[in-house]
Amino acid sequence: MPTSFYDLTIGSYVQIVEAIGGVLQKGADHCAKEGIDLAEIVETRLVGNMANFHFQVTSITHHSLGAVNAYKSGEFRPPSYEDCDYAALQAMTQATLDELKAQSRDEIESLAGGKVVFKMGGNEIPFTAENFALSFSLPNFYFHATTAYDILRMKGAPIGKLDFLGAMRAGA
Repeated sequence: MPTSFYDLTIGSYVQIVEAIGGVLQKGADHCAKEGIDLAEIVETRLVGNMANFHFQVTSITHHSLGAVNAYKSGEFRPPSYEDCDYAALQAMTQATLDELKAQSRDEIESLAGGKVVFKMGGNEIPFTAENFALSFSLPNFYFHATTAYDILRMKGAPIGKLDFLGAMRAGA
């Protein structure tokens, strides 16, 4: 049986956004226990020329819920990010999860085969919805989720691979 567009997108986004919510909570708990200022975490980068934790977490929303909005509108643009604290990042992640879970399977399935144009400056890259998901949205989504996880892990948070994977869709 082929994978449905809903399972490919919403299923994948929900699994990881939900897991990242748990990772963020474990990170907050670790920081409280160790006396690490959460404002420091929000600004932490893996290396100097890489975007900070704030950017990584907000990009999880942009490349999941933002992608869903692009499947619907046919257009995806780079995000604009506003500074916020760790608690706001947690709230954003939860709101993203809630909105993803509220998506109608039928509506998302109806978007398969549609067009999405990525617009940045004067450049436009046309995609089918499936190719946008597979070659742009999901790779970026996983990259930013992994980088946020890595920053918390680097700061000593007691998280592991199963925390990142979350509730896998196992079964026959």
